[in-house]
Amino acid sequence: MKDITRGGQFLVKETKCEDIFTPEDFNEEQIMMRDSVKEFVDKELWPHKDKFEKKDYAYTEECMRKAGELGFLGVAVPEAYGGLGMGFINTMLVCDYISGATGSFSTAFGAHTGIGTMPITLYGTEEQKLKYVPKLASGEWFGSYCLTEPGAGSDANSGKTKAVLSADGTHYLISGQKMWISNAGFCNLMIVFARIEDDKNITGFIVEYDPNNNNGITLGEEEHKLGIRASSTRQVFFNETKVPVENMLAGRGEGFKIAMNALNVGRIKLAAACLEAQRRTVTGAVKYANERVQFKTPIANFGAIQAKLAEMATNTYAGESASYRAAGSIQERIESRIAEGNTHQEAELKGVEEFAIECSILKVAVSEDVQNCTDEGIQIFGGMGFSEDTPMESAWRDARIARIYEGTNEINRMLSVGMLVKKAMKGHVDLLGPAMAVAEELMGIPSFDTPDYTELFAEEKEMIAKLKKAFLMVAGAAVQKFGPDLESHQQLLMAAADMLIEIYMAESTILRVEKLVKKVGESQAQEQIAMAQLYLYHAVDIVSQKGKEGIVSFAEGDEQRMMLMGLRRYTKYVNMPNVVALREKIAAKLITENQYAF
Repeated sequence: MKDITRGGQFLVKETKCEDIFTPEDFNEEQIMMRDSVKEFVDKELWPHKDKFEKKDYAYTEECMRKAGELGFLGVAVPEAYGGLGMGFINTMLVCDYISGATGSFSTAFGAHTGIGTMPITLYGTEEQKLKYVPKLASGEWFGSYCLTEPGAGSDANSGKTKAVLSADGTHYLISGQKMWISNAGFCNLMIVFARIEDDKNITGFIVEYDPNNNNGITLGEEEHKLGIRASSTRQVFFNETKVPVENMLAGRGEGFKIAMNALNVGRIKLAAACLEAQRRTVTGAVKYANERVQFKTPIANFGAIQAKLAEMATNTYAGESASYRAAGSIQERIESRIAEGNTHQEAELKGVEEFAIECSILKVAVSEDVQNCTDEGIQIFGGMGFSEDTPMESAWRDARIARIYEGTNEINRMLSVGMLVKKAMKGHVDLLGPAMAVAEELMGIPSFDTPDYTELFAEEKEMIAKLKKAFLMVAGAAVQKFGPDLESHQQLLMAAADMLIEIYMAESTILRVEKLVKKVGESQAQEQIAMAQLYLYHAVDIVSQKGKEGIVSFAEGDEQRMMLMGLRRYTKYVNMPNVVALREKIAAKLITENQYAF
């Protein structure tokens, strides 16, 4: 039986490539699922992009109904409540491939299946689940999630919406204002968070919504947004809305916990939802570069364009590698908890919560990559890219929201490091031991032996191990210096987070390619090897830069000199990769295949 890793342990434990899940490991059921989702997107969404851009909310709703008929809305829902009851990887996969055509539909899909349905499947009573979940799983009803308020955004627990128990004790009266509510315009059910009396934490409620019997609920006009234009986004006003007491979700004051755990799942799914968008953007850019002739040659022949294509594809591949690695870890954790006798609810909750650090890492990394990818897509199209006639312009606008919702990237950066430190304090991840070992190593004399790097990725894996030491050195010293007060040093947390993110992303990519090579041989994976090496090269630079920023900002004198020296040691290659050659190799494959080919 293999040892199941805990969240955050990737930093202090060597992971074997055999132990991670990769997209090359999809089974037949998963491949069929992926293909049927792609078929739906190519038939219903991609040819009608103009409808989404023209704010055709009714068309978004119609596509959601079709997705419900095909079973896509119930992938994660247990069979007992009308869903397909599939594993976590399948849930990720559907979320990934259904999100590639337009952010309008993927937002509606994500808000409904994630934060609209999931709080009931994970926190609802048996009666609540039997009453509501089958309708949501089939697409007969749609869900929305009312958490954000004008004064409560990132600080979600500060909401002012009130829930007052009626005199006869049969129902609550909810009053308040919510904003930025996805699916508000066509939902039948809302997960609403409100405060009872002066409780420290908010409470969740299941609120039915019927426009013909508004029950004190009124909707604002549709918001005019930069992107995701056909995703219905409105303010929702509650004026003594009656909610039966049996519609409280979990217990009184448990709402903040529900909100936070819903966001954990939302984060990794948001990363998944940015992947197919990148694949399609890369494919669109490659096709255009092959067709567009300037100076009597296709622009795909120019090095400047090849560099862009190679970097876009590399980041897409790294995002896929890390997202499915984490999804595999979560599914393993869920399965082992179910085997131990946990209910589906407990297993799913604890499984995702265990990997909350990885969920935050992925949310930040992949949402920033999709923005860069679409931005470079516009650049490759040149003036045409700026026109609404090409898909790049809307892809760029749609990508922008990904860095804001499910917790801003700034919040997620701080969370990833904050959660890691908390896990260390609880003894769930031993950071202190390895950090002390690194401090001791710095005092010793470095080895001057010439290492043997004949085996594939021998040097790359050693670099990853060194990058982990760089993180432990910087984060360890910061924790020693500031203790629990580290939370208030946001700029240091952000720098440490960037180091952490690059380590996870680079390692995931190397492990995926190593696993692939063991299956198909080195000669069949030349471009993938190049992508793993190119990604690592950039990761080393970022770790070096962010590590230096941290060190010079909290250490001085001998300590600073010592740590800077350590940082140089931990970010130094023996053999630097030829970056231009790597990019040329990756680009050649894309250009020959005329698409994202991995």
